Amino acid sequence: MQIWVDADACPVVIREMLVRAAFRSGIVVTFVANQALRITGAASIRCLQVPKGFDVADNEIVRRVNAGDLVISNDIPLAAEVIDKGAFALNSRGELLTRDNVRARLNMRDFLDTMRASGVDTGGSPKLSQADRQAFANELDKFVLKFQRNR
Repeated sequence: MQIWVDADACPVVIREMLVRAAFRSGIVVTFVANQALRITGAASIRCLQVPKGFDVADNEIVRRVNAGDLVISNDIPLAAEVIDKGAFALNSRGELLTRDNVRARLNMRDFLDTMRASGVDTGGSPKLSQADRQAFANELDKFVLKFQRNR
């Protein structure tokens, strides 16, 4: 198993949790971004810089991800694509997206995009709460434990 991170919009606190997880578990964590990242802390951490452009980082993750890998992203279309390839998707609020729930989330996202395009203010995402951070840490720990058992 490998962890892929859609790093351009990944909150710093989530990046720090992923670095700690890589350090203690040895899982390869690859941060994919269209800007240079300086993330260190473990030999199993990789940074992959891609060219700037719409969905370039997402497309690179989809190209490289394997079944059983974990993708960290708040991007629902990206989550849908990696789930179709047999990977798992976890957002920064600790919500695991699956075949059972990703299509409904994608439909809601498209609906809200349509409303925003019509001039309706749908509000933004709330700040990452302590409960969100804990939920993310809990889900990440489940994957780390699964990886360690399967070694």
